[in-house]
Amino acid sequence: MQKKLISEWISVGVLSERTGVSVSALHFYERKGLIKSQRNTSNHRQYPKHVIRIVSLIQVAQRTGFSLEDILLELEGLPNRARVTLEDWEALGLRWQDELDKKITQLTELKDMMADCIGCGCLSLEKCRLLNPSDTLGEKGAGPQRMTE
Repeated sequence: MQKKLISEWISVGVLSERTGVSVSALHFYERKGLIKSQRNTSNHRQYPKHVIRIVSLIQVAQRTGFSLEDILLELEGLPNRARVTLEDWEALGLRWQDELDKKITQLTELKDMMADCIGCGCLSLEKCRLLNPSDTLGEKGAGPQRMTE
């Protein structure tokens, strides 16, 4: 019985299919230096299979609000960039934990401020900390003061 050789390289189409990222986005990531390909004899891009993990990391990082520049800095700092390991993922998580905690705090504060404003058409209540701190619009009178200016 002959053992089937599994290619260590995949096409951009396969990478797109496996990650759910469009081909154009993968080309964009490559132009930004986030991932790397090489050309085969037919001059088609091919990626090492481990790039699937890198693209997954990029997706997760983007969804949590990190910029591509932040992600590139982290990728450049990974000792095993050729193959992202569990240790790499854990180290990255620890480095980003403080930043994520700050983002969570900011979003929670924003959510709480927004809840205070629901139903306040004029945003001139004393409690409004978003658009009318210290109720400065309330001093001008009742109603939607921003709309009557």
